Amino acid sequence: GVFLYNHLQQKVRNAEALAQKYKQQQEALSAQLQVVYEHRSRLERSLQKERGEHKKTKEDFLVYKLEAQEALNKEKQDSMNRYGALSSQHKILKNQHDDVKKQLLDLQLQHNSLKLEHRKSLETHSQKLAQLQQEKDSEVTNLQDTVFKLREESKLLRKAHQEVHSQLLSAQAQMEEFRQLKEALQKMPGLR
Repeated sequence: GVFLYNHLQQKVRNAEALAQKYKQQQEALSAQLQVVYEHRSRLERSLQKERGEHKKTKEDFLVYKLEAQEALNKEKQDSMNRYGALSSQHKILKNQHDDVKKQLLDLQLQHNSLKLEHRKSLETHSQKLAQLQQEKDSEVTNLQDTVFKLREESKLLRKAHQEVHSQLLSAQAQMEEFRQLKEALQKMPGLR
């Protein structure tokens, strides 16, 4: 019985020591668990904070994305409007360019026609001028011949005039003689 009692006491002491050991381990584990809980709590708070910041960042990003999309749509619309205006202006300028090109072509054709007409007119004018020069030269030659003939005729007429004047003077002298003779005859009594 003593042996059994000692044996049981030894077991009790061993059990108490083991219980003490387990208690210490439990306290250590409890302390570690407390640290883990606190760490977990801090991590949860940090995670919550990160989630809040992530949510806020996500909301800010969504707002930014929406604003960027609206700005992009507005810019796209403005670009389309500008493109439409530039396209209309380009079409107008192209039409004006075609009109100016057509006018230039018409003016070139008109210029070529006028150039040809001017050349023909110049040739005709040159021919007429040459003909008129020839006629003028011929007329001058004829006039020179006429002047020469008229001078000759004038010389002949002067000569004839002198002869007629001489004859006239002679006739006047004869008339004077006839008159004197007539007067003398009239004065004679027998002839009356």
